[in-house]
Amino acid sequence: MLTHSMGRFAAALLVAGAAALSACGGGDTPDGGSTGVPGRDVLDQATGKVTIEFWHSMRGANVEAVNALVADFAKQHGDKIEVKPVFQGSYDETVAKYKTAVQQKNTPALVQIYDIGTRFMIDSKQTVPVAGFLDKDGTAATDIEPNIASYYSVDGKLHSMPFNSSTPLLYMNKEAFERAGLDPAKPPATLDELTDYARKLTVRDAGGKVTQYGFGAAIYGWLLEQLLATDDKEYCDQGNGRSGLAGKVQFDSPTGVRVAQWWADLVRAGYATNTGRKTDDAQAAFKSGNVAMHLESTSVLRGYVDAAKGRFTVATAPYPKVSAASTGGPVIGGASLWISGPGHSALEQRAAWEFVKFVSQPAQQAQWHVGTGYVPVNVKAHDEAVTRDWRVRYPQFGTAVDQLHARKPSVASAGCLLGVMPQARKASEDGLEQAILGTKPAEQAMHDAAAGLKKDIDNYNAAVR
Repeated sequence: MLTHSMGRFAAALLVAGAAALSACGGGDTPDGGSTGVPGRDVLDQATGKVTIEFWHSMRGANVEAVNALVADFAKQHGDKIEVKPVFQGSYDETVAKYKTAVQQKNTPALVQIYDIGTRFMIDSKQTVPVAGFLDKDGTAATDIEPNIASYYSVDGKLHSMPFNSSTPLLYMNKEAFERAGLDPAKPPATLDELTDYARKLTVRDAGGKVTQYGFGAAIYGWLLEQLLATDDKEYCDQGNGRSGLAGKVQFDSPTGVRVAQWWADLVRAGYATNTGRKTDDAQAAFKSGNVAMHLESTSVLRGYVDAAKGRFTVATAPYPKVSAASTGGPVIGGASLWISGPGHSALEQRAAWEFVKFVSQPAQQAQWHVGTGYVPVNVKAHDEAVTRDWRVRYPQFGTAVDQLHARKPSVASAGCLLGVMPQARKASEDGLEQAILGTKPAEQAMHDAAAGLKKDIDNYNAAVR
């Protein structure tokens, strides 16, 4: 599992690199329509084998699943295409290396970029929108989950192919619930209910020391983004950055302040532990049984189930809403696949597309789902026998899918497209942490964090306009 803490260098990268990447754009980059996008014929007419590099950020069980997909692809296309998966480190590190590769004119044919790098990748003008390949092949993205496709689409054009898509979940220790007289089949649905459950799930020894906290989660900006979306609030202006370049973030809205205050109150009351920003620490607290309720991505579900085996049962529930009046839904997380244009031949671009097309098919997405916990991006993957059998064995894996299907795409749930989104996420974490530690009142902490981003947003927008 990747750490969610945003590196300072990556945040700065998206500001400093915007102008440079933009200046490198254009040239022989296809325009996203069928014109200039290579067809299947370039592969059929090619002699020998074309090799493409695939940069990714998967590790642990997830990299095993990646390697399995590459091996399966080789069985069908190995006479024409060789895909070389290359681990590049964290999401942040991959973006940094991609920028360097652009400057050196040595980009990989295919790269996995996390969700919040989307605005940056579009502005870089270094990639071929997958919509162009779909048009060229006479197909459509109708089998891609609408709520997933909406994140990676701008002006009706799908720019990258969703790959490892996740949604946030409420994780629960089933036996801890039962010991507290609570029914895990009736989980908390709002922040107020979560507070009530956390109080009942907190256990202290005879000396008053907490031996089990009711709640615990990393101070991670993504979790705040999700709560804003479930309250149908847009994270940034300009229609979440989709009707124009966003000029400000809005995580200091009343909803954002309420979330910060709620979290701070839980910690101060002793019902929640504060493990800080490192997701590894928050995950370890849940897996050890020290925390009864936990917020995290569905991408860790397979690892959680394996880690808890023989000690407790991992139960899952939909991500909580801010209040009973909240009508929104969570935002997709994870990453997508981008095909590089400049510096790559038509043959390399087509080969990259063939792999992208392959891994997005139902059978491959079904295998990816059961091997990792990520949500299948292809709706037909749910009909595959491997998926159906897995859900019978592990019903927890169905929660994320049911949550995804329970809502219609909206501007809020599509997510914010912002060139400095990694820096925005870190800033929101600054605000949350200050509120939780009590160094600033929640309202001031969130306001200061949002205001501090204005200069970076303006600099980025000026560079790409």
